[in-house]
Amino acid sequence: MNTPTLAAAIRERLRAALGGVSGERMTATVAALASEPFTGRRVGSAGGAAARAWLARHLEDTGAVVSFEPFTAPFVPEVYAQPTVSWSDGTTERRLAFGRDVAVHLASADQPLVRHGDLAVAGAGDPAGRWLVVPPDMRLFDAYGHAHGALGLLVGRGVDADGWHYTMLAGPNPGPLPILTLDTVTHAAAQAAAAVGVGRLAGGTPIRRRDVTATNIHGRWRAAADGGADLLLTAHYDGVGDHPGLRQPAAADNGSGVAVVLEAARTLAATLPDGVGLSVALLDGEEAGALGSAHHAAQLRAAGAAPTVINVDGAGHLHKAAAVEAGGPAHALLAALDQAGRHTGLPLVAGPVASDNRRYAAAGLAAVGIGAGMAGYHSPADTPDRVDQATLTAVARLVVATALLVTTDSAPRARRPARRPR
Repeated sequence: MNTPTLAAAIRERLRAALGGVSGERMTATVAALASEPFTGRRVGSAGGAAARAWLARHLEDTGAVVSFEPFTAPFVPEVYAQPTVSWSDGTTERRLAFGRDVAVHLASADQPLVRHGDLAVAGAGDPAGRWLVVPPDMRLFDAYGHAHGALGLLVGRGVDADGWHYTMLAGPNPGPLPILTLDTVTHAAAQAAAAVGVGRLAGGTPIRRRDVTATNIHGRWRAAADGGADLLLTAHYDGVGDHPGLRQPAAADNGSGVAVVLEAARTLAATLPDGVGLSVALLDGEEAGALGSAHHAAQLRAAGAAPTVINVDGAGHLHKAAAVEAGGPAHALLAALDQAGRHTGLPLVAGPVASDNRRYAAAGLAAVGIGAGMAGYHSPADTPDRVDQATLTAVARLVVATALLVTTDSAPRARRPARRPR
């Protein structure tokens, strides 16, 4: 087949495939994943298990052969009760709103009981029996050195545009003291009160660490022919999870990425050239340190498999351009992605996509991460109504076009990673 005919065939294949992408279907997927029964889809939670079952049924309904791969997610932090915190400046006492005024620091010791004490500034005066306000320019490590006998530490942290603290699961190990984070305004007021010898705080830090079982979901529509291209679409389905009394729907992060991958796979299953393999990995434990992709990438490496990986983390609201990060032997993949962006009209910019794509790239696979905005990152503000349907559609079309371009006969094949000597 000559090049002009092949180019025409590719254009026709793209036209047919891109026309089948449904923004309405993706919007419905995001709404379902962000719904209350799935409780924020935290790794190891009942909500995560419910979401996993729902996603497996969805994959089976589109003709995929589904399998599960459990693994251990160690030492995952969990705020298991809503902390009760109030403070006084010596004149007025105020109850602090969990998630807005106050949150539990990841390095906090587990202390569910409310501790009452005067305020003091870390590094100034006797710390014993007091809550210490850590100045903004003091490291937490240094604050520990001034905290002998203290009730706990109070550190400042900015809130987002919606007024929420953001929730993290990956971070420092617990230290020896309870630690609360206060929004910067409250923290400054507490520091000012402590500096003149007034102010009290009462609070607890109900946070524990648990080893939990995480589970990746795999769906395969077709196996690659011998020597043929193999395509792997990935997105993490876990979120940071609900806190007691605080819904965190995880719509954009990463219900939107899962919706895009499912829609792209549905389209590609019917339109990829013969002999091209197609599978998806819906990954668990990303929020706890990209654990699911680390587990899967190691399995692929051990098996000598070398799929081309396209990962989507965040397709909530496009701001001028989608961010792209490539790794591994991704020259052909990047060329196809660039061409797909021009074909679909989606601007692309090189930028950090700190997600599962990095684990696959580190295993020597051609991998690209795509991100297109997350409103309400890791907070109760990450709701389905803030996920833009046009962004979902644009990113899904980009993934479909990239997949078709990189797997045609005109595209160079990604090389298999060299086996390590035994």
